[in-house]
Amino acid sequence: MQTIKKMIAEKLAEGIVSLGAPGALTADELISMLEYPPDEGMGDLALPCFKLSRTLRRAPVQIAAALCDSLTGIAAVEKAEAVNGYLNITLSGQYLLEHVLADIADKKDRYGATDEGKGKTVVLDYSSPNVAKPFHIGHLGTTVIGHSLKKLHEFAGYKCVGINYLGDWGTQFGKLIVAYKKWGNKEMIEQGGIDKLVELYVKINNAISGNADQGIPADPALGDEARAEFHKLELGDAENLALWRWFIDISLAEYEKTYKQLGIEFDSYKGESFYTDKMPAEVQKLRDKGLLQIDDGASIVDLEKYNMPPCLILKRDGSTLYPTRDIAAAVYRKNEYKFDKAIYVTSAGQSLHFAQWFKVVELMGYDWYNELVHVPYGTVSINGAKLATRTGNVVLLKDLFKAAIEEVSAIMEQKNPDLANKEEVAEAVGVGAIVFYYLSNSRIKDINFVMEDALNFDGNTGPYAQYTYARTCAVLRKAGECSCDQLTYTAPEEAALLKVLSRFPEKVANAIADYEPSVITRYILDVAASFNRFYHNCPIVNADDAAVRATRIEITRAVNQVLSNAFPLICMRKMEKI
Repeated sequence: MQTIKKMIAEKLAEGIVSLGAPGALTADELISMLEYPPDEGMGDLALPCFKLSRTLRRAPVQIAAALCDSLTGIAAVEKAEAVNGYLNITLSGQYLLEHVLADIADKKDRYGATDEGKGKTVVLDYSSPNVAKPFHIGHLGTTVIGHSLKKLHEFAGYKCVGINYLGDWGTQFGKLIVAYKKWGNKEMIEQGGIDKLVELYVKINNAISGNADQGIPADPALGDEARAEFHKLELGDAENLALWRWFIDISLAEYEKTYKQLGIEFDSYKGESFYTDKMPAEVQKLRDKGLLQIDDGASIVDLEKYNMPPCLILKRDGSTLYPTRDIAAAVYRKNEYKFDKAIYVTSAGQSLHFAQWFKVVELMGYDWYNELVHVPYGTVSINGAKLATRTGNVVLLKDLFKAAIEEVSAIMEQKNPDLANKEEVAEAVGVGAIVFYYLSNSRIKDINFVMEDALNFDGNTGPYAQYTYARTCAVLRKAGECSCDQLTYTAPEEAALLKVLSRFPEKVANAIADYEPSVITRYILDVAASFNRFYHNCPIVNADDAAVRATRIEITRAVNQVLSNAFPLICMRKMEKI
């Protein structure tokens, strides 16, 4: 579609010159003004002429009428009409048939891709769970948004480094060590894994803060014990270090199960602890720059002139905080990977935190500060209740995935009991349903996660999209070997589908520019809806005319290719049979 837009924009630019306004607008500027009308009856593209009125000193209605003639003779344009200040453009179905199919057939798995990232590196920090805590629905956002952004950037030619910045340091480990020594044992943890670690973590928090509902009195002294145990860990106590490493190994083994279901692999698992010895140099640089101030014993960077609260660098006792670790990590990653862009995918609740330490990096004189990008997303609640690991109010991802897989299995037993690889298909469709449900929303929106909605397989869902892909595979299997010497355009459903397919490169570019995977999710639904209308209204393999049959098979092949390219961009697996 971009090629067609460029062709049209160049002719429109010439038309504007003929109206006595040479150089008023370039073709690139006109491309950005072209819109997709909300109604098919208004054409396929539209140029609103209102913005041109002041430049050309004519009424929008007159401009639209005058520019109609400039599009005469363009092979891609079937007709152009001036309507109420808009220039509405209808594209030629035959042109789309010949050029869109040829483009997809030529580029195959690179259709929609670009080389804009060639020679550039992007570092993506995402997922990053806190060790010894389970993967729950609240982790889904950072994990699938982050990985989708990685796949999108890779598709655009970037070298991508996926970093799982594990939360493997902090006072929570002091709490866990106290809880383990008081109530746990090796056999219990080896058998129960991360679930037992979570039980211990919830128990120690209830013991420290108290829980009136469970009749547990508060015991603040346990909090002091936890801080003491973490201090021992910081000093290198052998027993606590061994427990800490054990907790990490148990956690990673559990996380890997979820990552495997999602098809996610990371390039680095360097967590917070890795940067412990790298923070002092950055703190010293802040001192040398005269940026550190003492405020009630704590060391801060004053950001008042930037309309932000102070950024805390050191606590009163000299211990570091999240900004300190994040700054040290960013410096290390810049030196290690020479990134052109570093993307951080976290909840919108951390937006101020990122704005603060990004500004501190700038004030420190690092000239790559503007390469740091925070990609926020909305919160997730369960039936309106806020998630909280320490109180146990979570829905675990493994339980959610299991429920989805079981429901898909039950449906398959009814509709396709003889399907091969049923377990693999059920997992791909079940997990895909959850991911698709999440990524169907704009990332910044808060989501109230309702299990029944997530596992509803009717309508605009992941299973519907995957079934559409499987349907294209079935058509192509039935068609067998097929050659097409002459493409024949015969139905409006063909043109409508080709227009949707032609927009894929634009959608990829938009998703990258806006850091918005839902652009691809919604596009997949557009392709699925358009293909299914085509499938039901236009005989394909059973078409009477051989040329029509061959043409429609090629259209189906193009849909198959586009969906095949799009699915991985949102962490979706492709199943040829469902």
